[in-house]
Amino acid sequence: MRDQLTAADWKVLRVLTADGRATWAELGAALGVTPPAAAERVRRLEERGVICGYTAVLDAGAVGCRLTAFASVTLDRQKFRGAFLKWVHKQAEIAECHHVTGEDEFLLKLRCRDTSDLARLLQQLKDQDGVSRARTMVVLATEKESTHPPLPKSAEGK
Repeated sequence: MRDQLTAADWKVLRVLTADGRATWAELGAALGVTPPAAAERVRRLEERGVICGYTAVLDAGAVGCRLTAFASVTLDRQKFRGAFLKWVHKQAEIAECHHVTGEDEFLLKLRCRDTSDLARLLQQLKDQDGVSRARTMVVLATEKESTHPPLPKSAEGK
């Protein structure tokens, strides 16, 4: 899909990741096209699945989730994977779930109100069928966190 993006597509992505509330007029001016042409380009990127959606980026601490932690999880057997992932998708405190290489199978990013909230979630995690190990790291400070992938610096996306 990356190979199919034009220089204008990359510019749209750069503008929208910098300011997701940019108007069609602002986007059109950045692209050198009319607002309707800018809207059409965005619509095509949405249809192709390059732009997956729009959201407000919230400060987790400001909405009461002051504790961030990571949990690495190992399952006893693969037959438990489906049920485990179904449980993961139901937990609002699990912000991310990644299937990873290495000693553990999954890496979870957790957002909790406090340590008691984290303890409750970890107990539920350990109680899941097939979870043989769960190791936790509590974040002391976040130096960098991004909401979007890095975009190439060149206009052509290379």
